[in-house]
Amino acid sequence: MRARALWTVAPGLAELRGHDLPAPAADQALVVTHATGISRGTERLVLEGRVPDSQWPAMRAPLQYGDFPFPVSYGYAAVGTVREGPAALRGRRVFCLHPHHDAFLAPVAMCVPVPEEVPDRRAVLAANMETAVNILWDARPLVGERVLVVGAGVVGLLAVFLLARIPGLDLHVCDIDPSRAAVARSLGARFVAPEEAPGGCDLVIHASASAAGLQLALDRCGFEGRIVEASWFGDRQVPLPLGEAFHAKRLSIVSTQVGAVAPSMRGRRTHGERLALALSLLGDARLDELPGPVIPFADLPARIGAVLSPPPGAPQPLCPVVTYI
Repeated sequence: MRARALWTVAPGLAELRGHDLPAPAADQALVVTHATGISRGTERLVLEGRVPDSQWPAMRAPLQYGDFPFPVSYGYAAVGTVREGPAALRGRRVFCLHPHHDAFLAPVAMCVPVPEEVPDRRAVLAANMETAVNILWDARPLVGERVLVVGAGVVGLLAVFLLARIPGLDLHVCDIDPSRAAVARSLGARFVAPEEAPGGCDLVIHASASAAGLQLALDRCGFEGRIVEASWFGDRQVPLPLGEAFHAKRLSIVSTQVGAVAPSMRGRRTHGERLALALSLLGDARLDELPGPVIPFADLPARIGAVLSPPPGAPQPLCPVVTYI
């Protein structure tokens, strides 16, 4: 079978390349892609060639083609139908951590069935939802806490969606983009501009990938509060202001990263179980506000740069969706 794949070949330059797929091995499935999601923060770093050398092994996507910096075929949010493979999967929709290809081979163990009630456009959020699940496992929120999420991107909003299910939380989400207010409210949080963000928080989740957002997280965290750093800065140097009240307030900063299952659940949940949980949590139609705009696969090389880095004043998409059928 002939397949096409998106390759990043130089800073800011992408192209479609064709390749032949062999017959699947006994432990593989042949998947015909319906849709893929673009993770804007991570894929922007890949497109711009800004993945630090030291992080090449950690940043490698599970089924990545090529190597950093270029040429590389990257991505991890594919939904499609199994055309060939085990009888239990054949003809079923699955999610797989695979780059932007119109068809691909993948290990059967990595093809997780998509619940019937989750449409393709929403299912591409599974990798981001898995990240949000891991954030909460690292954050360990408690009933009744004062919680602030800094950054209303797709991961921040999915964290809000999960946090809002915990009884008694005083939950706020902060972003510089007021257009995110409606979706934040629909998911169960109060939206505030940075200057309006409440102080004295027990838990702050930082997901803005900005130095200003990290400063705000430190400022708004209360006595013995904890900050969960969910951003990925790539090769940027970010100042960490540890003066003023940082020590007096006895603050804690915890890193969270989806590559490993959070310690609170490690040994009790596998990566596959965590991904299946993430897919099951996508059954809520309110999450349809997050994916978009829709981009035909044939147009992706020409449009990916503007989608990842819109010009000033242009809308900032949350999770662009690539369509294949």
